[in-house]
Amino acid sequence: MRVTEREITAEVELCRPDGTLNPDAVGWTRHPLHDTSRIGRGRRGWGRAKRWEYWAVTTPTHLIGVTVSSLDYAGVYAVWVHDRRSGETVSHDVIDPLARGASLPARLGDDPARASAGGLTIAIEAASGGTRLTVDGPRVRLDVLAQRPEGHEAMGVVVPWSARRFQYTVKDVARPARGRLWVDGVEHTVADGDSWAVLDHGRGRWPYAVHWNWGAGSGLVDGRVIGVQVGGRWTDGTGSTENALVVDGRVHKISEELSWRYDTRDWLASWRVRGDLADLTFTPFWNHSSATNLGILAQRANQCFGHWSGWMRDDAGEPVSVDGVLGWAEDVHNRW
Repeated sequence: MRVTEREITAEVELCRPDGTLNPDAVGWTRHPLHDTSRIGRGRRGWGRAKRWEYWAVTTPTHLIGVTVSSLDYAGVYAVWVHDRRSGETVSHDVIDPLARGASLPARLGDDPARASAGGLTIAIEAASGGTRLTVDGPRVRLDVLAQRPEGHEAMGVVVPWSARRFQYTVKDVARPARGRLWVDGVEHTVADGDSWAVLDHGRGRWPYAVHWNWGAGSGLVDGRVIGVQVGGRWTDGTGSTENALVVDGRVHKISEELSWRYDTRDWLASWRVRGDLADLTFTPFWNHSSATNLGILAQRANQCFGHWSGWMRDDAGEPVSVDGVLGWAEDVHNRW
Protein backbone atom coordinates (compact mmCIF):
# COMPACT_ATOMS: atom_id res chain seq x y z
CA MET A 1 0.00 0.00 0.00
CA ARG A 2 1.38 3.43 -1.00
CA VAL A 3 1.59 6.11 1.70
CA THR A 4 2.25 9.83 1.59
CA GLU A 5 5.28 10.85 3.63
CA ARG A 6 6.55 14.38 4.28
CA GLU A 7 10.25 15.11 3.89
CA ILE A 8 11.62 17.20 6.76
CA THR A 9 14.47 19.55 5.84
CA ALA A 10 14.94 21.65 9.00
CA GLU A 11 15.88 20.81 12.58
CA VAL A 12 12.96 19.77 14.78
CA GLU A 13 12.28 18.60 18.35
CA LEU A 14 10.96 15.05 18.48
CA CYS A 15 8.99 15.70 21.68
CA ARG A 16 6.95 18.47 23.23
CA PRO A 17 8.11 19.74 26.66
CA ASP A 18 5.88 17.15 28.39
CA GLY A 19 7.54 14.29 26.50
CA THR A 20 4.66 13.62 24.08
CA LEU A 21 5.18 13.50 20.31
CA ASN A 22 5.63 16.79 18.48
CA PRO A 23 3.37 16.49 15.37
CA ASP A 24 5.82 18.64 13.39
CA ALA A 25 8.44 15.90 13.84
CA VAL A 26 6.49 13.27 11.88
CA GLY A 27 8.12 12.69 8.51
CA TRP A 28 11.38 11.48 7.00
CA THR A 29 14.83 12.97 6.51
CA ARG A 30 18.03 12.49 4.54
CA HIS A 31 20.20 13.77 7.41
CA PRO A 32 19.80 13.60 11.23
CA LEU A 33 17.63 16.62 12.08
CA HIS A 34 15.65 15.39 15.11
CA ASP A 35 16.58 16.43 18.65
CA THR A 36 15.50 13.58 20.94
CA SER A 37 16.64 15.03 24.28
CA ARG A 38 13.09 15.01 25.74
CA ILE A 39 12.58 11.26 25.33
CA GLY A 40 11.33 9.87 28.64
CA ARG A 41 9.93 13.11 30.04
CA GLY A 42 6.42 13.25 31.46
CA ARG A 43 4.56 11.50 34.26
CA ARG A 44 4.14 8.29 32.27
CA GLY A 45 7.47 8.38 30.53
CA TRP A 46 9.71 6.15 32.62
CA GLY A 47 10.06 2.54 31.50
CA ARG A 48 8.78 3.07 27.96
CA ALA A 49 11.72 5.12 26.67
CA LYS A 50 14.09 3.12 24.46
CA ARG A 51 17.41 4.38 23.14
CA TRP A 52 19.93 2.40 21.14
CA GLU A 53 22.80 2.29 18.67
CA TYR A 54 23.17 -0.95 16.74
CA TRP A 55 25.94 -1.40 14.19
CA ALA A 56 26.39 -4.38 11.92
CA VAL A 57 29.59 -4.89 9.94
CA THR A 58 29.85 -7.39 7.09
CA THR A 59 33.14 -8.58 5.61
CA PRO A 60 34.07 -11.44 3.26
CA THR A 61 35.15 -13.49 6.30
CA HIS A 62 33.12 -12.23 9.27
CA LEU A 63 29.76 -10.83 10.37
CA ILE A 64 29.80 -8.50 13.40
CA GLY A 65 27.12 -6.92 15.57
CA VAL A 66 27.56 -4.24 18.27
CA THR A 67 24.77 -2.90 20.53
CA VAL A 68 24.59 -0.10 23.09
CA SER A 69 21.05 0.36 24.41
CA SER A 70 19.07 1.75 27.32
CA LEU A 71 15.56 0.50 28.08
CA ASP A 72 15.27 2.85 31.11
CA TYR A 73 15.23 0.06 33.67
CA ALA A 74 18.13 -1.83 32.06
CA GLY A 75 20.99 -1.42 29.67
CA VAL A 76 21.63 -4.12 27.08
CA TYR A 77 25.15 -4.15 25.63
CA ALA A 78 26.43 -6.78 23.24
CA VAL A 79 29.03 -7.79 20.72
CA TRP A 80 28.96 -10.89 18.55
CA VAL A 81 31.18 -12.15 15.75
CA HIS A 82 30.40 -14.93 13.28
CA ASP A 83 33.22 -16.52 11.28
CA ARG A 84 31.78 -17.24 7.81
CA ARG A 85 34.47 -19.84 7.10
CA SER A 86 34.45 -21.95 10.27
CA GLY A 87 30.85 -21.28 11.30
CA GLU A 88 31.93 -20.35 14.85
CA THR A 89 30.08 -17.55 16.64
CA VAL A 90 31.50 -15.71 19.64
CA SER A 91 29.24 -13.41 21.65
CA HIS A 92 29.22 -11.42 24.86
CA ASP A 93 26.01 -9.93 26.28
CA VAL A 94 25.56 -7.77 29.36
CA ILE A 95 22.37 -6.74 31.20
CA ASP A 96 23.10 -3.59 33.22
CA PRO A 97 20.44 -2.62 35.82
CA LEU A 98 19.12 0.92 35.17
CA ALA A 99 21.66 1.27 32.32
CA ARG A 100 24.15 2.84 34.73
CA GLY A 101 27.06 2.13 32.40
CA ALA A 102 25.51 3.64 29.25
CA SER A 103 25.78 7.10 27.74
CA LEU A 104 23.72 7.85 24.62
CA PRO A 105 23.55 11.20 22.78
CA ALA A 106 20.38 13.26 22.39
CA ARG A 107 21.08 13.70 18.69
CA LEU A 108 22.91 11.35 16.35
CA GLY A 109 26.56 12.35 16.14
CA ASP A 110 26.44 14.99 18.88
CA ASP A 111 28.36 12.97 21.48
CA PRO A 112 29.89 9.52 21.74
CA ALA A 113 27.69 6.55 22.63
CA ARG A 114 29.42 4.47 25.27
CA ALA A 115 28.79 1.44 27.45
CA SER A 116 30.89 -0.29 30.07
CA ALA A 117 29.78 -3.18 32.29
CA GLY A 118 30.41 -6.86 32.85
CA GLY A 119 33.85 -6.85 31.27
CA LEU A 120 32.61 -5.28 28.03
CA THR A 121 33.50 -1.75 26.87
CA ILE A 122 32.01 -0.17 23.73
CA ALA A 123 32.59 3.29 22.25
CA ILE A 124 30.88 4.74 19.17
CA GLU A 125 32.14 8.20 18.28
CA ALA A 126 32.58 10.63 15.42
CA ALA A 127 36.00 10.47 13.78
CA SER A 128 37.69 12.00 10.78
CA GLY A 129 35.96 10.50 7.75
CA GLY A 130 33.16 8.72 9.57
CA THR A 131 32.28 6.90 12.79
CA ARG A 132 34.75 4.88 14.85
CA LEU A 133 33.54 1.67 16.54
CA THR A 134 35.75 0.26 19.29
CA VAL A 135 35.00 -2.77 21.42
CA ASP A 136 37.00 -4.48 24.15
CA GLY A 137 35.51 -7.71 25.49
CA PRO A 138 36.64 -11.01 26.97
CA ARG A 139 37.26 -12.67 23.58
CA VAL A 140 36.61 -9.93 21.05
CA ARG A 141 38.30 -6.63 20.22
CA LEU A 142 37.25 -4.34 17.41
CA ASP A 143 38.55 -1.11 15.91
CA VAL A 144 36.61 -0.17 12.77
CA LEU A 145 35.94 3.06 10.93
CA ALA A 146 32.49 3.20 9.30
CA GLN A 147 33.39 5.69 6.60
CA ARG A 148 31.01 8.46 5.54
CA PRO A 149 31.74 9.50 1.95
CA GLU A 150 31.09 13.13 1.09
CA GLY A 151 27.38 13.70 0.44
CA HIS A 152 26.33 10.36 1.93
CA GLU A 153 22.70 10.35 3.11
CA ALA A 154 20.89 8.25 5.72
CA MET A 155 17.16 7.69 5.96
CA GLY A 156 15.54 8.89 9.18
CA VAL A 157 11.82 8.53 9.92
CA VAL A 158 9.39 9.11 12.79
CA VAL A 159 6.78 6.38 13.26
CA PRO A 160 3.74 7.62 15.25
CA TRP A 161 1.56 5.07 17.03
CA SER A 162 0.07 7.77 19.28
CA ALA A 163 1.04 10.97 21.10
CA ARG A 164 2.68 8.84 23.84
CA ARG A 165 4.05 5.97 21.76
CA PHE A 166 6.36 6.75 18.84
CA GLN A 167 9.79 5.96 17.43
CA TYR A 168 12.48 7.89 15.61
CA THR A 169 14.90 5.72 13.69
CA VAL A 170 17.87 6.38 11.42
CA LYS A 171 18.83 3.51 9.15
CA ASP A 172 22.22 4.29 7.62
CA VAL A 173 23.21 1.62 5.10
CA ALA A 174 26.10 1.12 2.68
CA ARG A 175 28.82 2.78 4.79
CA PRO A 176 32.26 1.50 3.61
CA ALA A 177 34.17 -0.01 6.54
CA ARG A 178 37.82 -0.65 7.32
CA GLY A 179 39.79 -1.61 10.37
CA ARG A 180 40.74 -4.61 12.47
CA LEU A 181 39.05 -7.38 14.43
CA TRP A 182 40.60 -9.68 17.02
CA VAL A 183 38.99 -12.94 18.15
CA ASP A 184 40.82 -14.84 20.88
CA GLY A 185 43.89 -12.74 20.09
CA VAL A 186 43.92 -13.59 16.37
CA GLU A 187 43.83 -10.48 14.17
CA HIS A 188 41.57 -10.21 11.11
CA THR A 189 41.46 -7.36 8.60
CA VAL A 190 38.23 -5.52 7.91
CA ALA A 191 39.23 -4.76 4.36
CA ASP A 192 38.42 -1.46 2.69
CA GLY A 193 36.39 -2.03 -0.48
CA ASP A 194 34.96 -5.39 0.63
CA SER A 195 33.43 -4.46 4.00
CA TRP A 196 30.32 -2.50 4.92
CA ALA A 197 28.76 -1.00 8.04
CA VAL A 198 25.07 -0.33 8.77
CA LEU A 199 23.63 1.72 11.62
CA ASP A 200 20.27 1.38 13.36
CA HIS A 201 19.88 4.46 15.57
CA GLY A 202 16.69 4.45 17.65
CA ARG A 203 15.02 6.82 20.10
CA GLY A 204 11.40 6.44 21.14
CA ARG A 205 8.66 5.39 23.55
CA TRP A 206 7.45 1.91 22.73
CA PRO A 207 4.53 -0.38 23.54
CA TYR A 208 5.44 -3.21 25.89
CA ALA A 209 5.01 -5.93 23.23
CA VAL A 210 6.07 -5.50 19.63
CA HIS A 211 6.85 -7.57 16.52
CA TRP A 212 8.93 -6.28 13.62
CA ASN A 213 10.72 -7.15 10.39
CA TRP A 214 13.89 -5.42 9.27
CA GLY A 215 16.05 -6.01 6.23
CA ALA A 216 19.21 -4.25 5.10
CA GLY A 217 22.08 -4.77 2.71
CA SER A 218 25.14 -3.06 1.23
CA GLY A 219 27.32 -3.75 -1.77
CA LEU A 220 28.47 -2.93 -5.27
CA VAL A 221 26.14 -3.65 -8.22
CA ASP A 222 27.14 -2.67 -11.77
CA GLY A 223 29.76 -0.28 -10.43
CA ARG A 224 27.39 1.56 -8.08
CA VAL A 225 27.20 1.46 -4.27
CA ILE A 226 23.76 0.02 -3.43
CA GLY A 227 22.04 0.06 -0.06
CA VAL A 228 18.82 -1.84 0.72
CA GLN A 229 16.63 -0.74 3.64
CA VAL A 230 13.22 -2.34 4.25
CA GLY A 231 10.99 -2.93 7.26
CA GLY A 232 7.52 -4.03 8.23
CA ARG A 233 4.91 -4.90 10.87
CA TRP A 234 5.87 -2.25 13.39
CA THR A 235 5.18 0.62 10.97
CA ASP A 236 1.99 -0.80 9.43
CA GLY A 237 -0.97 1.58 9.53
CA THR A 238 1.01 4.54 10.90
CA GLY A 239 1.40 6.40 7.60
CA SER A 240 5.20 6.10 7.89
CA THR A 241 7.58 3.49 6.48
CA GLU A 242 11.27 2.77 6.89
CA ASN A 243 11.76 1.64 3.29
CA ALA A 244 14.44 3.19 1.10
CA LEU A 245 16.93 2.50 -1.66
CA VAL A 246 20.37 4.11 -1.47
CA VAL A 247 22.37 4.59 -4.69
CA ASP A 248 25.89 6.04 -4.44
CA GLY A 249 24.94 7.63 -1.13
CA ARG A 250 21.63 9.16 -2.30
CA VAL A 251 18.42 8.12 -0.51
CA HIS A 252 15.43 7.21 -2.71
CA LYS A 253 12.42 6.94 -0.40
CA ILE A 254 10.12 3.95 -0.89
CA SER A 255 6.79 5.29 0.45
CA GLU A 256 4.94 2.00 0.44
CA GLU A 257 4.06 -0.70 2.96
CA LEU A 258 5.78 -3.77 1.52
CA SER A 259 4.55 -7.35 1.83
CA TRP A 260 6.83 -9.79 3.65
CA ARG A 261 6.60 -13.55 3.03
CA TYR A 262 8.84 -16.15 4.73
CA ASP A 263 8.66 -19.55 6.40
CA THR A 264 8.99 -19.50 10.20
CA ARG A 265 9.49 -23.28 10.10
CA ASP A 266 12.53 -22.88 7.86
CA TRP A 267 14.38 -19.61 8.41
CA LEU A 268 16.93 -20.44 5.70
CA ALA A 269 14.30 -20.71 2.98
CA SER A 270 13.96 -17.72 0.64
CA TRP A 271 12.20 -14.58 1.85
CA ARG A 272 10.10 -12.32 -0.43
CA VAL A 273 9.61 -8.59 0.13
CA ARG A 274 7.37 -7.07 -2.51
CA GLY A 275 5.29 -4.09 -3.56
CA ASP A 276 4.80 -1.76 -6.50
CA LEU A 277 8.13 -0.05 -5.76
CA ALA A 278 10.21 -3.12 -4.89
CA ASP A 279 10.40 -6.81 -5.76
CA LEU A 280 13.04 -8.47 -3.62
CA THR A 281 14.16 -12.01 -2.86
CA PHE A 282 16.43 -12.70 0.09
CA THR A 283 18.44 -15.95 0.17
CA PRO A 284 19.93 -16.67 3.63
CA PHE A 285 23.02 -18.70 4.45
CA TRP A 286 23.08 -18.26 8.27
CA ASN A 287 20.48 -17.62 10.97
CA HIS A 288 21.63 -15.67 13.99
CA SER A 289 18.99 -16.93 16.39
CA SER A 290 18.74 -15.58 19.93
CA ALA A 291 16.29 -15.69 22.82
CA THR A 292 16.11 -13.96 26.20
CA ASN A 293 13.53 -14.42 28.94
CA LEU A 294 14.12 -12.40 32.10
CA GLY A 295 10.49 -11.97 33.08
CA ILE A 296 9.70 -8.36 32.26
CA LEU A 297 12.34 -8.40 29.50
CA ALA A 298 12.08 -11.04 26.79
CA GLN A 299 13.12 -11.33 23.16
CA ARG A 300 13.04 -13.87 20.37
CA ALA A 301 15.00 -12.90 17.27
CA ASN A 302 15.93 -14.59 14.02
CA GLN A 303 18.34 -12.41 12.07
CA CYS A 304 19.16 -14.24 8.86
CA PHE A 305 22.22 -13.22 6.83
CA GLY A 306 22.44 -13.75 3.11
CA HIS A 307 22.11 -12.02 -0.25
CA TRP A 308 19.43 -9.82 -1.83
CA SER A 309 18.29 -10.00 -5.44
CA GLY A 310 15.64 -8.19 -7.44
CA TRP A 311 15.00 -4.48 -7.78
CA MET A 312 13.82 -1.31 -6.07
CA ARG A 313 12.59 1.82 -7.86
CA ASP A 314 14.51 5.07 -7.60
CA ASP A 315 12.96 8.54 -7.38
CA ALA A 316 12.58 8.63 -11.18
CA GLY A 317 10.61 5.38 -11.11
CA GLU A 318 13.39 3.33 -12.70
CA PRO A 319 14.09 -0.16 -11.33
CA VAL A 320 17.56 -0.49 -9.82
CA SER A 321 19.11 -3.95 -9.46
CA VAL A 322 20.24 -5.07 -5.99
CA ASP A 323 21.49 -8.47 -7.15
CA GLY A 324 24.18 -9.93 -4.91
CA VAL A 325 23.99 -7.34 -2.12
CA LEU A 326 25.01 -8.88 1.23
CA GLY A 327 22.84 -8.20 4.25
CA TRP A 328 20.11 -9.62 6.44
CA ALA A 329 16.39 -10.01 7.05
CA GLU A 330 15.00 -10.48 10.52
CA ASP A 331 11.90 -11.40 12.51
CA VAL A 332 11.89 -10.08 16.09
CA HIS A 333 9.38 -10.32 18.99
CA ASN A 334 10.09 -8.12 22.02
CA ARG A 335 8.56 -7.74 25.47
CA TRP A 336 10.34 -4.76 26.98
